[in-house]
Amino acid sequence: MKKVISLVLALVLGIGVCTSMSACTSGADYTVGICQLMEHESLDKATQGFIDALDEAMEKEGKKVEYLTQVAGEPQLCSTVINTFTAKNVDLILANATPSLTAAAEATSKIPVLGTSVTDYNDTFKSGIPSNVSGTSDAVPFAEQAQMMIDTLGLVEGDKVGVIYCANESNSLVQYNAVKALFEAKGVVVEAYTFSDVATELQAITNSAASECKAIYVPSDNTVADNDTVVGTICNDKNVPVFTSYGGSICYASLAIDYYELGRETGKMAAEILLGTKQVSDIEIKTLVPSVVYNKELCDKLGITVPEI
Repeated sequence: MKKVISLVLALVLGIGVCTSMSACTSGADYTVGICQLMEHESLDKATQGFIDALDEAMEKEGKKVEYLTQVAGEPQLCSTVINTFTAKNVDLILANATPSLTAAAEATSKIPVLGTSVTDYNDTFKSGIPSNVSGTSDAVPFAEQAQMMIDTLGLVEGDKVGVIYCANESNSLVQYNAVKALFEAKGVVVEAYTFSDVATELQAITNSAASECKAIYVPSDNTVADNDTVVGTICNDKNVPVFTSYGGSICYASLAIDYYELGRETGKMAAEILLGTKQVSDIEIKTLVPSVVYNKELCDKLGITVPEI
């Protein structure tokens, strides 16, 4: 609620909100609007990486960037944030997470828009990616993730995996369908445990999943990531292993990308666009190579043997 009130006040006053990541500067050569869906570790890292890489590139050219950074807090507020950027005619928009990206694409066809922390651009834009849109994807190899869970947990035919995600996040549905098909091809039963309201539903559906399943899979879902201590606490108490697509402290293991590096790659793209060396339409969507990480403390507690890497 505090985030929403702060955002509304900022919009009423007609000011850009500058985060502690980068102070707004007068006399800047370029203005970049950053719309971040919500505050949590992965999205925060992506924004920070974007700013760091863009600042480094601009410093080499003797240029400065003014950042207007706003955290929407809720998907439906992304359009309000983006509209403040288009009204100011910013030079570029960073849309951090899918709702931010769709809002930006709907608001402008002229201002370059770069997405980050977006899983599937083709699914987001079913009629085609707009010519003013590009960016980075946090997609990971779902087949390798599913196989990693099967191997490390010794899952066999008939075992059940629960997938927890927010029904309001379209990218999470894409990931659910992908891992469901992969697990079921191995005979592993998959069930979705979805929620819309964190306060009234997340704890209940996590309790159900942890009671009914041998393991839990969490996709790159912003809402779950922002509240994953709820999932982690319940599953840890029931000794049910959690595998997340984005990493984090609640999972026994992950095959995930580095969101700071994802942001940096997006920042490099922004530098090329602002400096005129490339048009946004010439930049291909980029994904990163994920890395395997094991949480030894959780693995020891769950009796999972950490393989040699």
